[in-house]
Amino acid sequence: MAIIGAGVVGCAMARRFALEGARVAVIEAAPDILSGASKANSAILHTGFDAPPGSLELACMQDGYREYMEIRGAMNLPVLETGAMVAAWTAEEEARLPALLAQAHGNGVGDARIVTGAEALEREPQIAPSVRAALLVPREHLVDPWSAPLAYATQAKMLGARFLFNAPLSAARREGGIWHLQAGDTALTAASVVNCAGNQGDRIEALLLGRSRFEIRPRKGQFVVFDKASAALLRTILLPVPTERTKGVVLTRTIFGNLLVGPTAEEQEDRERPEVTRPELETLIAHAGRLVPGLAEMPVTAVYAGLRPASDRKEYRVHAEPEQGYFCAGGIRSTGLTAALGIARHVFGLWQGAGHAAAPPADPPVPVMPNLAEHLPRDWQAPGHDGIVCHCEMVTAREIRAALDSPLPPGDFGGLRRRTRCAMGRCQGFNCLARLSSMADDRLSRPIAAEAGA
Repeated sequence: MAIIGAGVVGCAMARRFALEGARVAVIEAAPDILSGASKANSAILHTGFDAPPGSLELACMQDGYREYMEIRGAMNLPVLETGAMVAAWTAEEEARLPALLAQAHGNGVGDARIVTGAEALEREPQIAPSVRAALLVPREHLVDPWSAPLAYATQAKMLGARFLFNAPLSAARREGGIWHLQAGDTALTAASVVNCAGNQGDRIEALLLGRSRFEIRPRKGQFVVFDKASAALLRTILLPVPTERTKGVVLTRTIFGNLLVGPTAEEQEDRERPEVTRPELETLIAHAGRLVPGLAEMPVTAVYAGLRPASDRKEYRVHAEPEQGYFCAGGIRSTGLTAALGIARHVFGLWQGAGHAAAPPADPPVPVMPNLAEHLPRDWQAPGHDGIVCHCEMVTAREIRAALDSPLPPGDFGGLRRRTRCAMGRCQGFNCLARLSSMADDRLSRPIAAEAGA
C-alpha cells in the first residue's frame, strides 16, 4: 500500500492500514510530515454540529472524534475542554440560530442549546455586550494540531511503515495489477495507492489515472496569534454564524496558551505559497477587537497562513477505482484534523470491500507523545532537562534532543518547531536560533538559519 501525502489524513491513513496489518509506504514531497495544508489550522476538535446532514464529512468527523477520545489517554494527546458558542451579533444572525440548533440535533449533537445574550455574557464576560444570543455546543474542544498526526505517523512507523521524504511522485504506471511508482530517487511498487495529496490531489489523480474527477481550488486562510496574556480574555471558542461559503472567522484560545483569530477565506491559484498580507491581518485584528474589546491593545505574537484544499464542490472528494487499485481522500478542508481518523477507517473499508485483506498485529505498539499543551505539566517543570533553549515557549534541551532522536525525527526546522514549540513565541526564534542550530543543523535537510531567513 502506497500512501501519497503525509498531512494529517495521510498520517491517519498510514496508521489505520498499518494497524490492520498492511505493508505501508508513505510518499511525501516535503522534508517532513504536515508540511502542506495540515501545518496551519485552528486546531478545533469538531462535533459535526453544523456539517451537512447525512454527509460523509459528518460521518467521518464523528467517527474521528470518537476514536480520538478513545486513544488520547494511551497516546498522551491533550484536549482543552472549552466548548464553543456560535454568537449572533445582529437580528438576522439571531434569527438563523434555531435552524442551526435543529441541524445540530439532527446531526446527533443533542447537548447543543441556544443561550440568551445575558447567558453568553455570564459565560464570557469579556466579549462585546452587544451579543444578542448564541448556540452553545459544549463538546467542541481544542487539541494539539501537530502532536496528534505525529502520533498517528509514529505508530505507523513502529508497525513497519516506510516513510519517504523529499520524494515527489513523478511517474506512475500500472502493469499486471501492480503500481510502479517513482518517488524522488526511489522506485517502488504497490498493489494499491491512496491519494492523500491535499492541494496536489487532483494533479496526483491525473498522474495516476490520466484524468481527475475533481479540481482543487486552493483557499488561503490567514491567522493572527495574540500574546499569551490574551488567553485570559476568552475561555470558549467563539464561532460566527456560518454562511454558504465559509465557516467564517473564529476567535479561540490555542492549546499552547495563546489566543488566535482567523482564518480568512481567499481563493488563489498558487498551491505552494500562502503569503500573509497586511490589509487582511489588520482586518482580523480589528474584528477580534470588536468581539473582545480587551484585544484592541493586545500585542500580536505571530501571523501565519495556510492553504486549504478546497475543490470544485463543497464536499469531501473520497472515491475509489478498485480495479485500478486506486483510492482517493481529496478535497479535505478545514474539518480534516477531526475527521482524519474517520476518513482513514472509511477508506480502509473501501479497500477491504474491494477484496483486499491483511492480518492485524496481535499487540500493536502505542507511542506516548510528549506534552506541549500549556494547561498540562510541561517538561521544563521536571528536573534534569539540561536547561531552557527557547525561553518564550519554555522548550528544554531535553525536548529538542528527544525530538531529534524520536522514531520519526523532524526533517526540517518547521518539523522541529511543530514537535517542540521552539521559536514560536514572542521573539520568533531571535534568541534561540543559535542554540537550536548547534543542536540540530546536522540532522535537518537545511541549516536552521537558512530556513528561518527564507
